[in-house]
Amino acid sequence: MSSPDDLAGPKQKLFEARTKIFPKAVDGSFRRLKWALMAVTLTIYYVTPWLRWDRGPYAPDQAVLVDIAHRRFFMFSIEIWPHEFYYVAGLLIMAGIGLFLVTSAVGRAWCGYACPQTVWTDLFVHVERAIEGDRNAQIRLQKAPWGPAKIAKRVTKHGIWLLIAVATGGAWIFYFDDAPTLFGQVVRGEAPIAAYATIAILTGTTYVLGGLMREQVCVYMCPWPRIQGAMLDEKSLLVTYKYWRGEPRTHGLKRAGPAARRPEVQDQGAEPQVGIPSLVALAANPEKTPRIGDCIDCNACVAVCPTGIDIRNGSQIGCITCGLCIDACDQIMAKIGRPPRLIGYSTIADETIAGEGGEPMHPLRRLLRLRTILYTLVWAGIGMGMLFALGTRTRIDLSVSQTRNPLYVRLSDGSIRNTYTVKVRNMENRPREVEIGLSGLTRAAMWNDAGSRETAGSTVRLKVPADQVARTRVFVAAPAQGPTRQDVTFTVRALDQEGGQDTDENFFERPETGQ
Repeated sequence: MSSPDDLAGPKQKLFEARTKIFPKAVDGSFRRLKWALMAVTLTIYYVTPWLRWDRGPYAPDQAVLVDIAHRRFFMFSIEIWPHEFYYVAGLLIMAGIGLFLVTSAVGRAWCGYACPQTVWTDLFVHVERAIEGDRNAQIRLQKAPWGPAKIAKRVTKHGIWLLIAVATGGAWIFYFDDAPTLFGQVVRGEAPIAAYATIAILTGTTYVLGGLMREQVCVYMCPWPRIQGAMLDEKSLLVTYKYWRGEPRTHGLKRAGPAARRPEVQDQGAEPQVGIPSLVALAANPEKTPRIGDCIDCNACVAVCPTGIDIRNGSQIGCITCGLCIDACDQIMAKIGRPPRLIGYSTIADETIAGEGGEPMHPLRRLLRLRTILYTLVWAGIGMGMLFALGTRTRIDLSVSQTRNPLYVRLSDGSIRNTYTVKVRNMENRPREVEIGLSGLTRAAMWNDAGSRETAGSTVRLKVPADQVARTRVFVAAPAQGPTRQDVTFTVRALDQEGGQDTDENFFERPETGQ
């Protein structure tokens, strides 16, 4: 009698087990470009917290600093306060639109050259290659039984990976406090627990994602490959295998004369043959020679791919358009005497035209499309708006709130007094003296905690420390005759040469008539 398992048929796997990838070393223009961008990006990341920027005696001198304790963000000459967080939001929006623009124009260039996952994975791969050897040596080591040599190489490799991961986590915390001071505290064991926890977390994530998971992050974890489908079209620049030129493959034919690479089959009744044709037969019957592509099926493009895909199968989610397969294929084409760029950066539209014998699109026409133009205009518009706001923003800010308990006080001379809490924010890195005034209320007198009714006047002066908020209570007295609620405007004005002012709207409350 059959069991339920037999009736259900063979069990299907819910996922495919990972096949470890051993990328082969390659040299070429795109590999050198990746080297240069890796050096630039890693230098920016590790060196930036140590750069100094003189802001005077009242502000930190670290060029880039996220000062959480004082709620500030410093980037060279720019200082962002919490109430100006819209600048940070604007930068994030610009980054997103910029990513859309780059993807629609040149494909996944960000993924292939500048993404942190790509940069650190590439660094880890080079460390592994330096210790264990190139692709073939790594494969042999992987299959070899455990012994002293294999253990020594694996311990050395993972030890260096951990050092890189620790340096990565350590560099990150220096963006949030003075780098030299915090470095000394970390070394002496005097740093806050949060600093050590951050280093531990980033060390673990860098080691696991960059050293162990590698391409799995790009293929399975990263959402961008899924999103990019909406950003790409037939005119987007991608790493492309030229089918019209490479097929059918010859499976190892190194060199063949012109007869072996005729553009079309002369004998329409003959089936195209794929394999290593006999050169003697080709010479004897050139008119019956089938078309032979330039691809010799050497798999060099697959061997160098960091994600292990075969670009000849078309655009895939695992392709990060790093261009290493282009370098590998160009080397093979040079060896067999064929033109380069069997694999190259191109568009689907260009390859369709080329396959039909036409001329590809001009690069400017490829870039100047409606989609890229719109992205550029939106990106530039946001950037120009933020620059204008930065250039015209005042370095002083006023916030006024009315004290509601009591709402008002009747003084001995019959006038009505309201109380306000006034906050003046000085966004300069030096102390400033300011003057607070009031408009919209006739015959009004005002004073603060440091004065009295007898010393009241039309304005109040206040000293505000550098990069701080000064808070004071301001008392305003006015005649009892007038509206129950009257609009008033508070104004703060800096008294130094740079000047600057800000205003805030509020109300002056009176009792109803007869009270």
